[in-house]
Amino acid sequence: MASTSHNPGSLFQLTWPLFIDLAFHFLTGALNTFMVGHVSYQAVAALAVGNQILDLCITLFNFIGIGCSVVIAQYLGSGNRRMARQVVHTAIGFNLLVGLVAMLVVLLGADGLLHLMNMPDNLMQDGHSYLTIIGLLLVPEAASLCLAATLRAHGHTREAMYVTLVANLITFVGNALLLFGWFGLPQLGVAGVAWSTVVGRLVAVALLVYLLQARTGIRLYPLRFFHWPRAVLGKIMHIGLPAAGENLSWMLQFMVVTSFVALLGDKALATQSFFFQICLFILLFGLSIGLGTEILIGHLVGAGKFEQAYHQLLRSLKLGLLVTAAVVVPAAFGGGHFFMSLFTDDQEIVAMATQLFFISLILEPGRTFNIVVINSLRATGDARFPLMMAILSMWGLAIPLAWFLGLHLGWGLVGIWLAFAADEWTRGLAMYWRWKSRRWEKKVLVSPIAEGSALQG
Repeated sequence: MASTSHNPGSLFQLTWPLFIDLAFHFLTGALNTFMVGHVSYQAVAALAVGNQILDLCITLFNFIGIGCSVVIAQYLGSGNRRMARQVVHTAIGFNLLVGLVAMLVVLLGADGLLHLMNMPDNLMQDGHSYLTIIGLLLVPEAASLCLAATLRAHGHTREAMYVTLVANLITFVGNALLLFGWFGLPQLGVAGVAWSTVVGRLVAVALLVYLLQARTGIRLYPLRFFHWPRAVLGKIMHIGLPAAGENLSWMLQFMVVTSFVALLGDKALATQSFFFQICLFILLFGLSIGLGTEILIGHLVGAGKFEQAYHQLLRSLKLGLLVTAAVVVPAAFGGGHFFMSLFTDDQEIVAMATQLFFISLILEPGRTFNIVVINSLRATGDARFPLMMAILSMWGLAIPLAWFLGLHLGWGLVGIWLAFAADEWTRGLAMYWRWKSRRWEKKVLVSPIAEGSALQG
């Protein structure tokens, strides 16, 4: 029998830890880029290409994490904690299998993947070293995404934040020791960055397991990781596969466009890497509001409170756009130039990146618009429409436009990032139309007690 529905807290209570958590996540990449940038910009370019492949793998894992989070939130909203526990075990077990396959592909095919990304020959050694070491964390990373998603779905966003902080501290100290050779240790370059990242992530997984059991009361039984009830896995896949397709489409699009950038030279590649790291910190305002809204809406639709869910998205969207505007305007008018100067002394790179920050005035509000509404649609169970729009807009608009403006017309990075802006606004407006149509009300996955009882019996 179902218990009373779970209260995840207010949007503010959910969002501020998510904001800090995401900031710490992004800080890992920024710290690596910042510290390696003081060694050489060529090493930054090698790191950037390797991270594209790593991010692609994490995107594959995240489709189970996203589905897990939404289905758990809806079950908690409907008051069915027992089924929520079943979802946790199914999600972790399936993702461990995906992580194992990804690790083997990366370890055995590192050189081929780097060549596919047009890695310059003089950077191949660093790229291979970084990718093969970082590939070792793919299995634990697959599990950690589900663990963190479960904590957040229960409203425990602060605990996930603490874990990310610890992982970042370990990575930072490891970088200092192995990149710069402090205390007489060998200077391992990008390999040192990879090893410190791996150790930080392994500690994070152990902490997530402990906190999940301590805060939610869910006990993890390894044998249950290999039991995947069809109905439960089906619900996770219903959300996860379209979300994965959408995220995978974005990553593949970005990889294709990065290969365009590689044709512009290693300085352009390094510029994009630096700029993208800073963009992530602008993005995280909208992203944290989007994730907090996703948790709230998942609980609300699970409890059948559709009208509250509808208006919650509209409030969250207004907040997200206001906050993004408050951040991106200072970045465009001097802030971006300042932070770029912290990453590198190369004035040509700083000048190219400074132009891109003006494009952010258009790009970032569109991206926030897109993220907040997509997360809300996904939380209701309406995940296929965002996927269809992603494929249509990214591959029919962004990539051809990036090639035309960036390479054919010779606008370089400016043309390429204008293409990204066009894609974000096209999809964002389409998502808003979908939400206003209220077709998502027919997509909710979880009905109260009866369904859970049938699955349990």
